[in-house]
Parts: sequence; structure tokens; C-alpha cells
Amino acid sequence: MLLVLGALLLAQQAAAQGPYRAPEAIPGTQTIEAAEAWRLFREGVPFVDTRLRADYEAGRVPEARNLTIMRDPDDERNRFTRENLLEFVGDLDAPVVVYCNERDCWRTETATRRALEWGFTHLYYFPGGFPEWIRSGYPFE
Repeated sequence: MLLVLGALLLAQQAAAQGPYRAPEAIPGTQTIEAAEAWRLFREGVPFVDTRLRADYEAGRVPEARNLTIMRDPDDERNRFTRENLLEFVGDLDAPVVVYCNERDCWRTETATRRALEWGFTHLYYFPGGFPEWIRSGYPFE
């Protein structure tokens, strides 16, 4: 009973705070906008797309890897885990850009904070994500 009451109180607090909005910055990372993301893309920095598989398949930054926070029962390779991220970027000190859908998508923040906890040191936090990339006229697949 106490757990149910606690959950209800948390839900009420979240509703009172309004819709989710990504933080402007996450300590330990570098926050970037589309122009910086484009520069990093041209330099060959890997991009991690944390969106759901359906969003990823509808369009993405070219060669981005889909590692979603939401578990995909069909493919364990696209789960955002330390092992999958490390396999994709190469080592803990390698640069990587993390993005999602705009500033109302919690996945970018969650993935970036997890990567920091796992010891990744060169994280680019791109809260504007794929919509900002598209609006800027950059290529997508």
C-alpha cells in the first residue's frame, strides 16, 4: 500500500512539473547543436541514436547506431548497454555523439548519464537531436 501511495505522489509531482524538457547541459559532457554535430559527423565521430527502432528506421543520421533505452525484444544488439556502446565506439575515451528526438525526449539525457556512469569520457550531448539535424538540412538515411 505504501508503495502505491509513493508511486502516486511521484506521478502527481511529475505532472505538476509539466512535460519533460531536456537539460541545457550535462556535467562531464559537451553540449552541441546541429552545426557542431555536422562538424563531428564529417570528422567521423560515431553517432548513437537512442530512439525507438521505428523512429530510427524512418530516418537517422547516416551510419548512426540504434542503441535504444527501451528494450527491443527482437534484437539485443540495439539495447543501450555498456557493452554495446563500447563495441560501437571502440574504447571509453573515444568520442561519441548521443541524440534522440528533440528536447522533449528523455532518452538522450538518460543514455548520456548512463554512459558517464560507465566511464565514457568523451561524450557529446546533442539534445536537439534528429529533428534539429533535419531542420539544418544535413543528410539523413
